[in-house]
Amino acid sequence: MTAPAVETLCVELAGRLREAVLPALGSHAARAHSGSSAHGDITFGLDELAEAELEAFAAEASIPLAVLSEDRGVVEQPGAEWLLVVDPVDGTRPALAGLEGACVSIAAAPNAPEATLGDVEVGVVLELKSGRRFVARRGGGVEADDPLAPSANEDLSRLFWAAGFRGRPAEDLTAVIGPLIDRSSVGGGYFDPGSAAFILTRVATGQLDAYVDVGPRIAAELPGAEERARTLGGGEILCNRPYDLAAALLVLRELGLPATDAWGRPLEGAPLRGGIVSCLAAANDALHAELLAALEERFAELETAPSGASRNLPY
Repeated sequence: MTAPAVETLCVELAGRLREAVLPALGSHAARAHSGSSAHGDITFGLDELAEAELEAFAAEASIPLAVLSEDRGVVEQPGAEWLLVVDPVDGTRPALAGLEGACVSIAAAPNAPEATLGDVEVGVVLELKSGRRFVARRGGGVEADDPLAPSANEDLSRLFWAAGFRGRPAEDLTAVIGPLIDRSSVGGGYFDPGSAAFILTRVATGQLDAYVDVGPRIAAELPGAEERARTLGGGEILCNRPYDLAAALLVLRELGLPATDAWGRPLEGAPLRGGIVSCLAAANDALHAELLAALEERFAELETAPSGASRNLPY
């Protein structure tokens, strides 16, 4: 199957998943816990609805597929030439609250064990509540229901930005991003919409200037942070994984917007079947450089904080 045909398949799947979960948005019944995902996060009733629809779609598809999803991991049919990396509900918690920040996220890449974020050929992000859609094609640009007008802001004091708290120990996370929150809280604004795909597409539209996800770097560099994260996550580190980012990152890449990990390294080499991934995305190169410099300065400060000094927390 060609990339254009796979794009049609992904758009159809996104619509099917939205139809399956739309009646349950904001439902208290859908908040029931039904287990845990392949990567340790809570599986809610809403997730089960979406995963069941995904399983049915893959079984009915005209071609064999390999499907990597949040709750079931990789399910591969014999002879599959394409890998679909799917988060059926990216932003489960806002979806359960009936808020706008929840999306279907689907990325397609040629199926190979070593496939990376740089191999993604098609990315589809469909907002569950509104139905607004973004479709990116590698080398073919982006089609979107919303105007795409990334911000020109380069001033951190006027930053409109987002990060995610789910699964990240709050004390560790605010130790790192607290100064940025304070710096932008009056002249700009900090948000946690609860969905990486939603946030990254908001960078594409210009509604947000940046996405700062430093969870994996915190776990790697702050003393004791990995243990605290695993305690919070029931043994797992609950940060973003490739299925959260793959589709929306292609949208940014096709617009020429910078997106790296929290160390400033390219994301293209990150394995699609791999583990946690950090992300630093911005509306322009100058802003990305400013954010990375601020993070480097903050991590350096925390490394030199005296033992027992609450790691130089801002409050």
